[in-house]
Amino acid sequence: MRINLVSVFVDDQRAALAFYTDVLGFTKKHDIPLGAASWLTVVSPEAPDGAELLLEPAGHPAVKPYRDALVEDGIPLVQFAVDDVEAEHARLTALGVEFTQPPTDAGTVMMAVLDDTCGNLVQIVSPKSAG
Repeated sequence: MRINLVSVFVDDQRAALAFYTDVLGFTKKHDIPLGAASWLTVVSPEAPDGAELLLEPAGHPAVKPYRDALVEDGIPLVQFAVDDVEAEHARLTALGVEFTQPPTDAGTVMMAVLDDTCGNLVQIVSPKSAG
């Protein structure tokens, strides 16, 4: 069994696509119109045939209270791996990304939490170098 697709509910698919590609660096994989919305996925440029992230419209009535509760409690909806959290934090901060948690030592990893501008918190992590 493998992870094939993970959904992230977003307020606006086009704004989410711009953030996830232009800012975070993902690559658009699918953009298939389905009425008012699209089947819109992004992938890591390092694994274009790997797991896809579906930028799913947040229209279902359960989504808003769920996401609001997570954000209120500071809980990220999704986690992405990066090579160096501190370098990625600096790069993203220079692009105007807001972080709710700066780079933090969490034992075996460094982590930080950012606001994806689409209604979610996103955690980035990198393994700490052995030393």
